[in-house]
Amino acid sequence: MYTSAKPYFYGTGRRKSSVARVRLYPGSGKITINNRDVDEYFGLETLKLIINQPFGVTNTAGKYDIVANVNGGGISGQAGAIRHGVARALLLADETYRPLLKKAGFLTRDPRMKERKKYGLKAARRASQFSKR
Repeated sequence: MYTSAKPYFYGTGRRKSSVARVRLYPGSGKITINNRDVDEYFGLETLKLIINQPFGVTNTAGKYDIVANVNGGGISGQAGAIRHGVARALLLADETYRPLLKKAGFLTRDPRMKERKKYGLKAARRASQFSKR
């Protein structure tokens, strides 16, 4: 496992109710999430692609190892949070990536959240079934 003696780039990513603390170490492209391999943590191939999107935009695939701690939300939100954290960490690695990452929309925090349940309703907008009599 990685120790804090090695230099790394840090980025915090958020999406829905997920928060990811991402560290980028110079390496070969190994991804570790919550002390588990990415293939073990994320079963779907699309979620792995989401995590690697910032590397594709900046042409840095295979240059950094990702060590991420993520909690809260579901797997899709967690993948989005890791992507956000990776993009922020890449900025610390090289500031010239900013226009590329900004154009792709990876630096923007996705503000969409779950709407709260309202009183008198069954869910946020779901009302009970209407009946004339």
